[in-house]
Amino acid sequence: MRIITALLLSLVVTAVMAQRRTDTFQTKSGKSVKITCIKHASLEINFDGTEIQVDPVGDAIQPVTNYFDFPKANIILITHQHQDHFDREAIGALRNEATVIYEPQSVYNMWFNGMPLNNGDSVQVTDNIMLKAVPAYNTTPGREQMHPKGRDNGYVLTLDGLRIYIAGDTEDIPEMAELKDIDIAFLPCNQPYTMTPQQLVKAAKTIKPKVLFPYHYSDTRMAQLSLMLSGSGIDVRIRDYK
Repeated sequence: MRIITALLLSLVVTAVMAQRRTDTFQTKSGKSVKITCIKHASLEINFDGTEIQVDPVGDAIQPVTNYFDFPKANIILITHQHQDHFDREAIGALRNEATVIYEPQSVYNMWFNGMPLNNGDSVQVTDNIMLKAVPAYNTTPGREQMHPKGRDNGYVLTLDGLRIYIAGDTEDIPEMAELKDIDIAFLPCNQPYTMTPQQLVKAAKTIKPKVLFPYHYSDTRMAQLSLMLSGSGIDVRIRDYK
């Protein structure tokens, strides 16, 4: 019975892994960047063999993700402390003694692990990996305390010249106008926590990424976003980031 159960579990895990969608990009020098959609705000980036995990979450968000099935991470990025972004067990499954974790000070204060970054801080991770923490916060009256200004991070991750903006939980804040030359953007869409579709469209037209992945969208209908951005020149790619 135990053998049968283990086999069934293995088949389920294999099926879930097979359903994950991977998009492949090239850097300026031809290095490969593979971005795999996991769920919600969780994604995997593999840059020329460097394994980067963003907001890994196991069972707080369905479907359950077993991070022991993934390679050990070289870098883990945490945007903020909410349970759909910060999961100690998932991080524990991914990390080894060489893993570097970057996070806001508020997350660091909860567990005293990793390297805290404040809005505006930059770090040269390796010769061809640069990371900058950028603001992420709510602006709608009555919702500011969901993600207060100055507490949480978005990130601009530059991989051999390829610039990826991972917005975290935010609305269409003025600081987005300062983001330049973004190749790939991950923008959230699920009010009251992040942006409305209209806010996301405004943010996308401000940032002007070459490729846009709406994420963290819960039950928001994504088809309308593609229509609203039709003719913008932005390649909108809908993946399973519910």
